Amino acid sequence: MTTALLARLTALSAPPDRPDAPAAAPEVLADRPDGTVVRSGPTVAKAHAPDADPEALAARLRIAAHPLLRGILLPPLPVTAPDGLLALTDDGRALTRWPYGDPVPPDDPDAVPWEDTARLLARLHTVDPRQLPGPVPPMRGPAKAARALARLRAALTPADPPSAPRPGTGPLSAAAAAVERAWALLPPWARGAAPPPHTATLCHGDLHLGQLVRHPAAGGPWLLIDIDDLGTGDGAWDLARPAAWFATGLLAPDLWTRFLAAYRAAGGPAVRPSGDPWPELEVPARALTVQTAALAVAKAATAGRPLGEVEEAVVGACARMTSLPDQLAPARPDVG
Repeated sequence: MTTALLARLTALSAPPDRPDAPAAAPEVLADRPDGTVVRSGPTVAKAHAPDADPEALAARLRIAAHPLLRGILLPPLPVTAPDGLLALTDDGRALTRWPYGDPVPPDDPDAVPWEDTARLLARLHTVDPRQLPGPVPPMRGPAKAARALARLRAALTPADPPSAPRPGTGPLSAAAAAVERAWALLPPWARGAAPPPHTATLCHGDLHLGQLVRHPAAGGPWLLIDIDDLGTGDGAWDLARPAAWFATGLLAPDLWTRFLAAYRAAGGPAVRPSGDPWPELEVPARALTVQTAALAVAKAATAGRPLGEVEEAVVGACARMTSLPDQLAPARPDVG
């Protein structure tokens, strides 16, 4: 993050009704190539990915601010009076402004709001996109999976000059090969290469535990954040990451059962109301597993380190996909 960008985000997150008051010391909450977030007291400002489409992002912001999404998505704050929700830097990077919310505690597994998350998704999935300000863009989940594979391939590209060490040799090269084989088994729509078979559902597009906050902070209700991938698509994609965690042994069966039961009880339409949910979840869960594994191998190759235990688990799941093409994991308990 440049000094100029930090200054712009700090100014954007300052309270607009007290421009002459001493600003709270800015706190950088995230600084990644795909987004930078800075907090000043009760407000945060975000610089979106440099290649973000401002027109599509503006549509997503209008959706997040719409009354039908109240109590589901954290609403954006205006950046220009009276209702402008998007600003651009001199080089065209999109900036937005949001209320601060308390995230899920990273070191307290018992505090993870599985049922609340499921109910939020069910409510999101039952919003009629035809009632929203349009055009509603497509959900970007499969496109993010494709970008993860591109990042993996770039990380394992032979170094230049040729005499330099190659990050893709040894165990990481074998892991990358397993990821590529699993990727090739996915249908084109799950690889971002074709339209999905179901496109009528409003989806979050990148659901994970970092996409939840309490607002108002300190005890408010849980809300979904990060609308960069919001759009119409297959709602099963939003359930796929917890499903993949369960299928690979990273999420306890009772937590998955609670999550799925809460989604169904709230009328979530992405899976059948009873019985085996895997006919709907299988492909998206595979895709999210491959995406996670691709990013894990790419990060390990870039850092010149071996895979960690969790990273090994998702790569192992990719290997099982190629040997057992009809299931993500060797066995799944009955969760219907």
